[in-house]
Parts: sequence; structure tokens; C-alpha cells
Amino acid sequence: MVVGLGGIGGIVAAHLLDAGYDVTGVSANPDVRRALAAGFRVDGTGRSFTATGKVVESPPSDTRYDFVLLATQPPQVEAAARHHAEALADHGAMVVFQNGLCEERVARIVGARRVIGAIISWGASMIAPGHFRRTSRGGFTVGALVDGLEERCVSVAAALRSIGPVAATDNLRGARWSKLAFNCAVSSLGTVGGDRLGPLLARSFVRRLGLEVLTEAVEVARAEGVVLEKIAGTVDLEHLALSDRERSGAGRWSLGAKHAVLLAAGARYRRLRSSMLAAIERGRPPAVDFLNGEITDRAARHGLSTPVNAALHRTVHRIAAGEARSSVSTLRQIFEDTRPKV
Repeated sequence: MVVGLGGIGGIVAAHLLDAGYDVTGVSANPDVRRALAAGFRVDGTGRSFTATGKVVESPPSDTRYDFVLLATQPPQVEAAARHHAEALADHGAMVVFQNGLCEERVARIVGARRVIGAIISWGASMIAPGHFRRTSRGGFTVGALVDGLEERCVSVAAALRSIGPVAATDNLRGARWSKLAFNCAVSSLGTVGGDRLGPLLARSFVRRLGLEVLTEAVEVARAEGVVLEKIAGTVDLEHLALSDRERSGAGRWSLGAKHAVLLAAGARYRRLRSSMLAAIERGRPPAVDFLNGEITDRAARHGLSTPVNAALHRTVHRIAAGEARSSVSTLRQIFEDTRPKV
């Protein structure tokens, strides 16, 4: 069962259906359900195709599923897990796609031994009900919160390979924290800046904000005792984090190398548009509490200061409330406001 048929859930369900899996799609949106009666239309990066399958508002009460794939936005993940817990087979597991640290939240509902994390390294959007566009290539990193789920992780990985390459991890927490740090930068910058990632990261001050967001997140991860995993097996956030010397403006060559990493990310994901911005535009709550808010909350527990994450957190909420607008000038104001006072 795939719960939530937006950009990510729609792409996942369509590929699984196309690969021959028995899939039930669940969507609370009647417009989406009506459109999907004609099939899931997929285009963008990769091949274009249409897949047909069962889409319901709520699954049959007498049916149990091997895997419940949670593809809602983070603010809805706990409600979705509670609502569908009884639909999970005794041997089954919930698969968490959400950014943030949502495996821990779902584990409190169904138990840690019934939770698998699937970290996504590609982007997608629903450009119209039933029409899904993949905006970047990539795959998944799959792992469990606790030992003993190897067989179920292998089954999930086999299914997800119909969508993209799958890597396994025995350090799900470290991999998820690395993705959290990255998303605290790109998703929030995209929401506040109101543009796709490529044009935003072409600006040096936006890259600097991104590096500062990552640095604050790395410091909190260290305090939490997390061993960070490399992103996509190559990007080492411990190395990317700014040193004290670089924060003060020194280290021109090392700073240049770190800016180059973000320029490369902007080139690779140049068409990526923040899902938080899309949520705000649809009148839905943004997931910023699960991203920058998670960093600021945990930083407070350790007595750490995270001014850039805090500023982005506040500003996204102000945009959602109609008190500010998404623009490059709003990002510029955050940049100016968070410069060290001398």
C-alpha cells in the first residue's frame, strides 16, 4: 500500500505497478483519485509511461499489507501511521520516505521492529492530478532502526530498484541525519527564495547560507552522538561544514572548494523545486518543523546556537501565514540579519 499520491508517492506507486507488484494507492484527495482512474502518467527524467492500478480513499478493512509505504508530507506521517497500523500484516513493516527524522515518530506508533527507512535522493512533483514528473535522477538508501529486519529490507530494496538504484545502510540514523542537514539547506532556501535550486545556488550569498545551515546541523548531530554518513557515498558533511577560520572569512581556497560542492549540487538538482513551497501554495502546512525546526529544538537541548536554521524556520512559517513572501530579497535579508555583530 502506498499512502499519499503526490510527487514521490505517485512516482513510486506507478513504477511498482509497472513492475508487476500488487499495489493499492491511498489518497485523501478526490481530484487525484478521479484522475488516477485513467492511470498514473509519468514523465520527466527517465522514461515516460502510464500505469493503472487500484486507488482508494481508505483500504478495505479486511486486507493486510506486507508493506505500507508512507509517502505523505511529514506533518501527516504520524496520523497516516496511526490510521493504517491495523492494515499492516504481522510480518510487515512501514516504509518511511519522509525527510526529517520520521522513522522515530512512526516507531512510537507501530514499534521500531516494524519500521524501515528509505531515504530518497531524487526529486518529483505532481504537475496535475494524476500526472507526475520526475525532476532528477537518483535512488534510495534503505535501512532499519533495529537489527533483525534484513529480510524485509532486502524485499523493500528489490521493489524499489524498479525506480532507481538502492544502497543498503546499517547506519540509518547517520544517513538520515545527513539527508536532514542537506534538506535543511536546499528545501528551506528554496521555499524562502521562491525559485528552483539551480538559480538559487548560482548566487554566492545563498551558497554561504547553505554552508552555514549545514554547519549548524553537523554540530547538533555531533552533540546527539550521530556518526554522519556521506551523501550519495561522496559528500562528507563533516568536511563540508565550515571551520572557525572559514566562518571568520579566512581560508579562501578551502571555502572555494566548499562553494564548488554546492554549485555542483545546484547543477545536478537545478530543476528541483521545494516541496515545502508547493505545500504552502496548496494551503497546506510546510514541513519546516521536521527540518530546521528539528535542528533548532535539538540544539536547544544541548545549549547550542543555530541562528541561520532558526531564521529560516521562522521565515518559512511567516511565508505560510502570509506575513512574508518567497523571494531572493527575503533570503538576502536573512543573510544580512545573521551576520556576526562586530
